[in-house]
Formats: sequence, C-alpha cells, structure tokens
Amino acid sequence: MVEDFQSWLESYDLEKLFSDKRDKETIDKEMFLFVKSNDFDNYFSFDGELGALYEKEGTLLRVWTPTAKSVEVWTYTDDSIKRPSQKVAMVQKPKGIFEAYLPGDQHGTIYVYNIMFLNNRETITVDPYARATTVNGIKSVITDLLRTNPDGWGERLPAFGLPEEAIIYELHIRDFSISETSGIVNKGKFLGLIEKNTKNPSGLSTGLDHLIDLGITHVQILPLFDYATVDEANLTKPQYNWGYDPLNYNVPEGSYSSNPFDPFNRIIELKQMIQTLHANGLRVIMDVVYNHVYDPKDQALERTVPGYFYRYNADGSLANGTGVGNDTASERHMMRKYIIDSVIYWAKEYHLDGFRFDLMGIHDSVTMNAIREALDKIDPSIILIGEGWEMSTPLPEDLKASQRNAQAMPRIAHFNDSIRIALKGSDFGDETDRGFISGKNYQEDLLLRNIKGGMHLSSHSSYVDPEQVIQYVEAHDNLTLYDKLLRSNPKDSEEVRIKRHTLATSILLLAQGIPFIHGGQEFLRTKEGVANSYQSPDEINQFEWERVTMFQQSVAYVKGLIALRKSEYLFRLHTHEEIDAHFTTLSENFNIVAFSLQDEAKKYIVVFNANRNDTIFRMEKRKYAILVEDNQVFLDRKPEAAVMESILVKAHTTSVFYVENQ
Repeated sequence: MVEDFQSWLESYDLEKLFSDKRDKETIDKEMFLFVKSNDFDNYFSFDGELGALYEKEGTLLRVWTPTAKSVEVWTYTDDSIKRPSQKVAMVQKPKGIFEAYLPGDQHGTIYVYNIMFLNNRETITVDPYARATTVNGIKSVITDLLRTNPDGWGERLPAFGLPEEAIIYELHIRDFSISETSGIVNKGKFLGLIEKNTKNPSGLSTGLDHLIDLGITHVQILPLFDYATVDEANLTKPQYNWGYDPLNYNVPEGSYSSNPFDPFNRIIELKQMIQTLHANGLRVIMDVVYNHVYDPKDQALERTVPGYFYRYNADGSLANGTGVGNDTASERHMMRKYIIDSVIYWAKEYHLDGFRFDLMGIHDSVTMNAIREALDKIDPSIILIGEGWEMSTPLPEDLKASQRNAQAMPRIAHFNDSIRIALKGSDFGDETDRGFISGKNYQEDLLLRNIKGGMHLSSHSSYVDPEQVIQYVEAHDNLTLYDKLLRSNPKDSEEVRIKRHTLATSILLLAQGIPFIHGGQEFLRTKEGVANSYQSPDEINQFEWERVTMFQQSVAYVKGLIALRKSEYLFRLHTHEEIDAHFTTLSENFNIVAFSLQDEAKKYIVVFNANRNDTIFRMEKRKYAILVEDNQVFLDRKPEAAVMESILVKAHTTSVFYVENQ
C-alpha cells in the first residue's frame, strides 16, 4: 500500500541506502527494482505542469526526477559555447519535483539539466518537456510561444463534421516536394507543402493545388517532431528517414525548416504550414510515435528517471514488441501523463486536427481513452486513429489498444488490415499473394463485411461503429499497391494493372468507415519495389509528379469518387444500425460484389467486377442514371436517367447507378 511505502520512505535515508559502500552493480539493481515498483509509481505520481513555464517576468523550470539527490540547471548564452554561463541549483519539492526560477525575460535561453542520482550516477540531459531545442536537439531552449505565432494566427478551426466525412491523405514532408518535377521552391520543407501555383513539367498542378483539387479533407503527415537520424547541421549530405526514431517529442523536426540552427524558425514555419492548409480547407493529422524511443539509454525520459518509462520483461531486459529494441510503458502514471500532455500541447499550440498513433497496440486502452477524453475537451471532432495491431509486449491482452479490444475504445479508429488483405493479399511472407482485385477467389463475403464498416469481423476485431474503421489498401510502409500488383500479377498488361489498382481505390472510397489514401496512390505511385523505404534515397521515396500527367484519368477518377462520397450521406453512414437499415447485399459470388444503399427518396447500386471479363448485371426494370462507369465519374447524369434492367460492367471496374424512389 502507498501508506506503507510512505512510512518506509520516511524511515529510511534513501541517499544512504543507494550510495553506501556496496558494489555499484548491486546498488543499481536495487535502484532499478525500486523505480519499477507500483508503490513508487503511486507515491511519486505528479499531475502538475512540467518543463519551462515561461512568463515575461521570469521562467519556472520544473523537472520530475524522484531518484535524484540534486539537480542543477545549466544555462548557455550561445549554442557554440561548451561551458555554461551559469549553474543554478534546483530546489527539491515533494513528489520527486525539482524547481528553479530564472528571473527576467528568458526567451531564447539555452539550458540543460545536470542530475546527480541517489546512487551517485550523474547525467546531463535536455528537458523531456522541451518545446524548442538547438540544432539536432542537443540542448533545450526556453520559448515565449506567442512570439512564434505567424501573422494572423488565430483560434482553432470550427469543429469538423462526423468522422466518416473525413478523407485522409498520407504524405511525408520531404517526399512531397523534393522532386525536380514538383515545381516547388522550398523542396523538402514545411513551406514546400504550402506553395501555390506549382506545376509539373507538363504544366499540371502539383503540391498544395493538387491536394485541394482532389477534394480530400485531412492531410496525415508522417512524423514531423524532432527525430534522431537526420543530421540537421549537415543537410547537404544525402540522408533520409521517415521519422519513426523519436528524439524530442514536443519539438518540430529541424531538417524541415529553412534554418535548423534557429530554434524558433522551425516552430514558426510549421505553424505557417498548418495555417495555410487550414485556410485552404485542409485539416492536419500528426503521426505520433510514443510507443518507443530511438536510443533508450540516451533519451531524455530515461536520463531523468532511469528505468521508469520503459516496459521490461520478467528477466529485466527491455521489452521489444515494437521490434526496435524498446517499448514505452504507457500504463505507468508518468508515461501516460507525458503522452497526454504532449498530445494536448500539439493540439492546442499548433491547432492540430488529429493524431495517428504508430503501433498503437503497444499502448494500453486506458491511456488511449484518457487521450480521447482530453482531446474532447479541446475539440471532440479531433480525429484519433492508430495501428491497433496485436503486439507482443508484456501487457495483459485485455488492456492492449488493439483491434480486438476496439469495443473498449469508442471513437478511436484502427487501420483495418482486413480490407487491405481482402483486396490485394498479404503484405507479409509471400509477396505474390493475391486478393479480390488481383484474382483470388472466394473473397466476396470477407470484402462485403469490411465494406459494411468492418461489421461481424469478430475473429479479427470488435469494431462497434464505422468511425472506428480506417479503410485502406496501401500506406507508407510495405509495397505500394502498384508495386504489389507487379509482384502478384507480373503477366498483366499495364492497362489491366491500372484497372486493378483503380478498382481497389474505388472500393475504399465507396466503403463505409473512413477512407485513407496513401500519397500518390491516385497516380499509381511506385517505389521501384522497395517495401519499407524508411531510409531509401529520394529517388525511391519522392513524389514523381510527372505521373500526374501519365495517369490523368486515374487522378480525375479519384477526384470524382471523392466528390460522389462527399455528396451523399449514404456512402458515409454513422452507425452500424444505420448501415443495417440502408445497405442491401445484391451479389457476392464469382468475383462480383454488389450492394444497394437507399433511403426513402433514392437508391444507389454499386457493382465491383474483379473478373477478367465484362459482366452483365441485372436489376429491377427502372429508370437509372449511371454515375460511375469504366473508371469515369459523371455526377451530373442524374437528370439523364434512362429505363434499363441490366448494365454491362467492364472487367476490373466499378459501376454505380442511381434511381429515385417513386
């Protein structure tokens, strides 16, 4: 019990206990066990603000480090100077808190913490709560955030509509603009994402204009916080990373700014990027990676409270469900607080509209629900999605934030790998595996259950509403769909390959749930067969904007399907009960999936033909308008309805027709 633990603390001299004459290995082991205990977690839990609490009159620095016996804050007048200009002893407070007050306007003051632990180990670290840093995240910088607001920076956007109204488009800052074919000046930068009137060599729109023209609602951006493996001080050197190697969680990545040596420039330019996207009707989802750190020994969390923030196996080794050497322990009070504090900070300070949790299955559902609750207080329409994979980490199965436990996490969405596999086959093991679009038989029933918003996928997930389902067929990792089709159907002509590809995108955009498009999917993006291109060069990862010209029909088709979806609520129903009431299965045999969506006034019939041959689809003799046919969308055809009782659906294509209920 905490009470007993408190008595124990009061009766022992911790400094003496952990700094006596015994060998250091024994002392370190006892310290490790002490920090890992539940009593430690309960007793030292702190719910106040941490970090550099700036005011013009002075800044309060506050750090949580319960196993420290003394802490100094070292300040620097210049990042190039190795010796601190002053060393200020911090005052110990209850709950493991150390504080120091620096009078006067400290905006721009550079600082680190020097910590002496009870076991006489010493460390120097950046502030885990730092909001600005020097180049490469080496030192923290006190920041008056008001001075980082661009002109016209106001309040958050008004609340978004229902989650199913979102159409998410994923991109990487560098990939988006780095190609010479982009016509963008600020290549690979925050500002490159918001340049207007940019063209490819053929004169077609690229960049921001292309996104606006598509009609998407949300841009999901691969990690844009400060990550470790790109040297910000040497950007002329060829280097690349997706950014899933966290360093400073609350600081923007410096390599995406025009001046990584200026600690405030990256903040200002990121805000300018978000401000311009918002002004053009596009909301921003941030890809966050709280499930692991890049280097567990040198990360600021570990340096302030060694042994506390990570999850461990029974033998004392670091858990490795992430596959990269460590798992953070979201179930521990101060790790949970850290994640929640960080998400709230990004949402409030940067006006973000959503968060995508990398490897969300590493986290516990209690933490994810607490994040949802915290975001609801800011804006309930903020989208919260994640990879709810089953992760092998020492956390009880019923507490993992996985698809199987989706019913325990309402209003949190999961990437639905079931529809991805049904459409194109597995991305793992046999890359030649096929799905519905690529010629595999008997996928109709599984595909229909997924199209209905993931209903009745009990062996795979426990979705309770379509808003919990992210419908996708490709993302930044694994092969692009185009490259997958090259592997699974190598004998196809290019014409057939395009049709298979476009059929998959059609299904996603006409399915219930939240559609997700990987950046470049609309122009059949290829990475030359490289699956996980997280460190591949620009030649592999860049958006090849000339493909907009090569695949103009595909781009126009995706634009048309997005417009169709946005025009009709029946394609984005909000509950499974609504889906049951409005959705009728018409066919699920012989590589044909067909269904109708209807209300009192109208009916839509959707037919997906995955066969190599055209097929005749028969329906009740009525007056129909064909809205989608042979990879084209005709939203203006409703007045041109004609009497028919059958329709020719071409091979590997989608047909949608409309009838008014009399």
